Parts: sequence; structure tokens; C-alpha cells
Amino acid sequence: MIQPEQTADGSYTLFVPEMDEHYHSVKGARTESEHIFIQMGLQHVTVPAPRVLEIGFGTGLNAFLTLLEAERTHRPVCFTTIELYPVPEETLQLLGYPEQIAPSRAAEYEALHRAEWNKPVSMTPWFTLHKIQGDFTQFPFTGEYDVIYFDAFSPDKQPEMWHPSLFESLYRITALGGVLTTYCAKGSVRRMLQSAGYTVERLPGPPGGKREILRATR
Repeated sequence: MIQPEQTADGSYTLFVPEMDEHYHSVKGARTESEHIFIQMGLQHVTVPAPRVLEIGFGTGLNAFLTLLEAERTHRPVCFTTIELYPVPEETLQLLGYPEQIAPSRAAEYEALHRAEWNKPVSMTPWFTLHKIQGDFTQFPFTGEYDVIYFDAFSPDKQPEMWHPSLFESLYRITALGGVLTTYCAKGSVRRMLQSAGYTVERLPGPPGGKREILRATR
């Protein structure tokens, strides 16, 4: 049974006993997401209307932070995310993300999870959400994306999500100048991204967390 756990920055994550794996870093769930995906990903690209693809909707934390960033900057974001196993609503309520991050925006966080699957939904004037319920390893992605949040479970726990052919597929749908960011800085992952065609940088990890992360640029 999935269990909520408090992380070092006070925010919560989920622990999956069957996999012995957390949804986020125990060093800080919010800190990790803000650093890797918002600061090193979304804020790094300069296009006026970023198209974001997220691998692993999970708790919706990345989507919520992206919505808040779009609202703050008045830069419209089209956010596509794929998830095979949506988290039950009663579990999400235990995390308390809106109360910790933006209490006045609690309705938007709840709306992210209640939005219809498999169709684009306008959540705010600056944020459009397209949730896809499906298996990333089998999904025929089309179109182009400026930012890819690669937030799958770790290679040790979910190796099928870290296959060279999948990074090749992601490279094909990454816009020129677009980036993929991930918390995993393993040499094998870096080499797979390079083999797919990306230029890969090692960047400092989030404060108090992992020493390094990866950003791959097309």
C-alpha cells in the first residue's frame, strides 16, 4: 500500500513498499521538483509558449509547480503528461501540497487531478493540461516538445523505463534547442542520452539533495 512520508524540506512524498521506492527524493520533494524541472528545465528554455512533456504524472507536484510558474511569468504552457497508474485521490489529500506551496491555489491542484484524461483541458488562461493514461514504453508520441521532465522511477526499480530506444523516441520529439531534465545522473543514462543524439550536461543537484542531475539538449 502506498504511504505518505515527510521529506527533509517539510513536503511529503509517497513510498511504494512493493518497489521499495519513493516518488521523490527524501531530501526534499518540493525542492527536488523545483530545481530539476522548473529551474533547470522550464526556466532554461526561452520559447514564448513552452510545450512540456512529463514522463510520470504521479502526485501532480511537477504539474502544479509548472502551473504556478506559468501564472507567475504569464508565459503560456501546454503540459502533456503520461501516467499508467494514477494515484488515488484519497492518497493525494494526505500530501498537503497546496497548503504547503500555495494555499490560495488549492482549487487548481485539485482540478489537475480531476481533469478528464486523454484530452487537452484549459486549466487557467496560462496553463493547458493534457493527461494521457497509458504506458510510456508503448506510447507512439507525436509532435514536438520544448521541455521534457523525465521523472520515472529509478533505473534500478523500473529498468524498462530507461531503455535506449525510448530516449531515441524522446529525442525525435524534442524541438531544436529543447531540453530533457532528469534527477538520474548515472553514467549509463548519460551515455544513452548521448547515443540518442542529445548534448548532455551534468548540473549541480538540488540543495541538500543529489550531487548532480542531467540536462540533455537537442
